[in-house]
Amino acid sequence: MALPPDEFYDRAVAAADSERRLPLARMTGWDISPFEQEGLRVAPLRPPVLPEPARYGEDPAECRNCRERDEGIWFNDHWRLARVPGVGVPLVLMLYPRDHYDMADLPDDLAAELGLLATRIVRHVQALPHISRAHVYRVGDGGAHLHVWFFARPEGQAQLYGSWLPIWDDLLPEYPADVAEADAATVADALVASHGGRRSPVAAPGA
Repeated sequence: MALPPDEFYDRAVAAADSERRLPLARMTGWDISPFEQEGLRVAPLRPPVLPEPARYGEDPAECRNCRERDEGIWFNDHWRLARVPGVGVPLVLMLYPRDHYDMADLPDDLAAELGLLATRIVRHVQALPHISRAHVYRVGDGGAHLHVWFFARPEGQAQLYGSWLPIWDDLLPEYPADVAEADAATVADALVASHGGRRSPVAAPGA
């Protein structure tokens, strides 16, 4: 059984200093870290908040992702893929179920398709010139509607390896939108060929 919130907090604070600041993470000393350890401080650990605040979109009637179910670069009956604008790395894509599901309540058929889709999206992103890796992230604390991130790591940028890539993405200048749009279109076309689906939200008559 996992520790209750108060015990988890007390145990963590016992390892902190008088201001409730934990030691710097080992990750900050990695050569791929975007931060130098000198002058870097950990924020004070705040006590648990219970009950937790509601995530955005808990109510499907107020969920932006439900309203945007027909927006993106690739669609099938259950999923949509969209390009995230304004990023620093070459390409960031987001995969959503078109209906209101989180990962834990995906029906088994959609869960199985998610595995296939994620694999194929990674394959198509990594086939782009000058892209070495496609990293996949699922974080569910901010929004209740499932969203899976795909980050393209640029070739040769070893300092952008691994788990720090989303932080570097936030620090880098904005990547040229026209290049990202063209690469996203290439991925979407490849996904139509490998997985089916279409480039518009509604199938053409007779399709």
